Amino acid sequence: MKSRHELSDRLTALVGQGIDAIETPTLVVDLDAAQRNLQRMAEFVARHRVRLRPHAKMHKSAEFARLQLQAGAVGVCVQTVHEAEALAAGGVDDILITNEVLAPTKLHRVAALAHQVKARGGQLGIAVDSAEGIERLAQAMRLTNAAIDVYIEVDIGQGRCGVAPGDATLQLARQLAARAPSLRYAGLHAYHGGAQHLRTGEERRTAIAEAARRLDDTRQLLASAGLAPPRITGAGTGTFAHEAASGLWDEIQPGSYLFMDADYLKNAREPAQPAFEPALFVKAQVISASADRAVCDAGHKSHAIDSGLPLVHALPDQPALVFGNGGDEHGVLRPATPGGALPALGDTVWLIPGHCDPTVNLHDALVVVRGGLADGRVEAVVTVDGRGAH
Repeated sequence: MKSRHELSDRLTALVGQGIDAIETPTLVVDLDAAQRNLQRMAEFVARHRVRLRPHAKMHKSAEFARLQLQAGAVGVCVQTVHEAEALAAGGVDDILITNEVLAPTKLHRVAALAHQVKARGGQLGIAVDSAEGIERLAQAMRLTNAAIDVYIEVDIGQGRCGVAPGDATLQLARQLAARAPSLRYAGLHAYHGGAQHLRTGEERRTAIAEAARRLDDTRQLLASAGLAPPRITGAGTGTFAHEAASGLWDEIQPGSYLFMDADYLKNAREPAQPAFEPALFVKAQVISASADRAVCDAGHKSHAIDSGLPLVHALPDQPALVFGNGGDEHGVLRPATPGGALPALGDTVWLIPGHCDPTVNLHDALVVVRGGLADGRVEAVVTVDGRGAH
């Protein structure tokens, strides 16, 4: 059995080599495409005067977080304590954990991390949605003299985490304000994940309009009680143009825009939103062929299927193909049109994963190429620092 260290050494040896040297299946980032996505987002937030705090749970990598910070992001979001620790270890100092944490052991890690980033001039934030969450966090923060930014998560329509809008949010804000200075009331976390993959622009506009109504009512209630939220943060890749245009959100949290995936590519694009392109691919090889199908070596162990199967990315002069379920180790490829051509044995196939976040979590590293998927060369190997479920 090969250790992760041995696998890393093998991948690192690819740097400077051409695309053909990358074994399959391997997760590959087209850096040129990713940098175009970074630039388009930077132009958007500058034009709309909103802060960008991209969600690093997508790539779980300090290296890509630094690229986002260099492109104008004020910090990053993560979803787990482990992701926050991994990115902080990689030099990222402004991190918001957009999730509730209740376990005492994890809260002790949160307090230690708040102390660590404060010592470097940074800031840690976290979301809460209950009185119990506030009290447990306050108890853990007694271990340090650092303060932590605390956002009250409000359920604006997703029906997952979050306190109800209105009076329930006000009660938590009062409790949180009483816990100063170790807990700093930073504002509201308002994310509508259920709206991100509504397919039509009209569906997404309608969902965010209703979310904004609930959020604005709550904001006004808080302001009337002397607890106006200092900041409202939220939004994802599917809807951020609407949050930015609302005048309520002053910080947006899109994550997938950097790499994109097959599920987001199915959304009808909003004219007000930049056109992002796929930059994350699974390189696969055809290992078996017959008259009506070809089989590649990239099954479910190389790409997540919670949001559907991958799309096959056809390079110029390559046949248009459809990916079918072949199990853990295989993908079944068929022509996109009846009678269409199939790839030959040994041919390379590039897959766009259905969902980038959990796909990245399946891999130890990302192989970064520059110069395109046809003739590019490996520029770097980037570790998935925050891989795991904790």
